[in-house]
Amino acid sequence: MANASEPSTIDPKEAAHFGKMAADWWDPKGSSAMLHKLNPVRLKYIREQIDHHFQTDETSRTPLAGKRAADVGCGAGLLAEPLRRLGADVTAVDAAPENIAAARLHAQGQGLEIDYRVGSADTLDGLYDLVTSLEVIEHVADVRGFVGGLADHLAPGGLLILSTPNRTPQSRLMMITLAEGLGQIPKGTHDWNKFLTPEELCAIVRDAGLDVVDVEGLSFSPTRGFVLSENTSLDYFIAARKA
Repeated sequence: MANASEPSTIDPKEAAHFGKMAADWWDPKGSSAMLHKLNPVRLKYIREQIDHHFQTDETSRTPLAGKRAADVGCGAGLLAEPLRRLGADVTAVDAAPENIAAARLHAQGQGLEIDYRVGSADTLDGLYDLVTSLEVIEHVADVRGFVGGLADHLAPGGLLILSTPNRTPQSRLMMITLAEGLGQIPKGTHDWNKFLTPEELCAIVRDAGLDVVDVEGLSFSPTRGFVLSENTSLDYFIAARKA
C-alpha cells in the first residue's frame, strides 16, 4: 500500500475537476465522450506494444495472462477493464474517490475483478509488468516525481506506456479553443502551459532510468477520426522499458 514517505504528486484541483465527471464517465455521449472516441486507438497502440515487447501471440485474446498491470489515473476504468480482459491482474488508481466508486460499480456489473484504489503511484505495491498512464501527466503537480513513481513500480523487463498532449499551436487550437470552447471537453480540463513536448517527456523518462523504445503520434482525421500517426503535434504515446 501507500508509502508514507513518498510525496504525493496529486493536484487536488485536478482531482476535484475529474471527480465531478464521475457520474457519466461511462456515457459515450457524456462529459468523457472524447475519451470514448480515443479509447479504440489507445487500445490498438497498447496491444501492438504488448505483442512486440512481450513477444506474445497477436491472435491471443489474453496476452497479459500471468502478468501484473497498473493503470495510474484510471478515471472510471475505461482502460483498466480492457487490460483485465487481456488477462492481466490489474491494479488501477485515481486521485478522485468519485471516479474509483464509479469504476468499482461498473466493473462489478461487468463481472470483472480489478483492484481499484484512491491515490496515485504511491498507492501501488510491488512491481508490475505493465504500467500505463494515459492523458494524466499533464494534470499532475510534479511531473518528474510522478514519472519516477511509475518507474519505481515497473518490474525489470517491464513496459511503461504514457500518452499526453503535445505543447503546440495545434493542440491549443484543437483541445482548448475548439474542444473546450464547443463543449466537447469540459472547460478547464486542460492547461496548455502544462503540456509536454515529446523531447521533454522522453528526457524525463530516461532520467527515471528507463529506455524509450517508441514514440508515436495520435492525430485527428476528418474522415477517419482519431488515428495513430507519425504526426505528434496534437497528442502522442511513449513506450519505455526497464532494463
